[in-house]
Amino acid sequence: MISCRARLVTMDETWLYYYDPETKQQSMEWRHSGLPHPQKIRVQKSAGKFSPIFLGDQDDILLIDYLPKGQTINAEYFSSLLVQLKDILKEKRCGKVTKGVLFLHDNALAPRALATQKELAYLDFQ
Repeated sequence: MISCRARLVTMDETWLYYYDPETKQQSMEWRHSGLPHPQKIRVQKSAGKFSPIFLGDQDDILLIDYLPKGQTINAEYFSSLLVQLKDILKEKRCGKVTKGVLFLHDNALAPRALATQKELAYLDFQ
């Protein structure tokens, strides 16, 4: 019998910010060799951000997708990730556990949408 842990697939998303690095000239300072480095109090403004979405199981990250700029996670986008996930599970698990996958997601609107729930049932994810 296959354990629940082997059937579990989870998903999470986050915002990652990136910054323009200072040039070597901008970060140079004159100080006495015995003095400590001054603390930088000013927070550097982000040059941008992006949202990676991670889907994984107990062994590996199965899928990393990057949300296109200006797009939000909606039921249609979420359902397309589920279809990609099903294909990846078939490939990586060699048919062992592709049915009855226990899909763990957060309580956001897209995973709870009726269209997403229908896609989960169609793909045989619980």
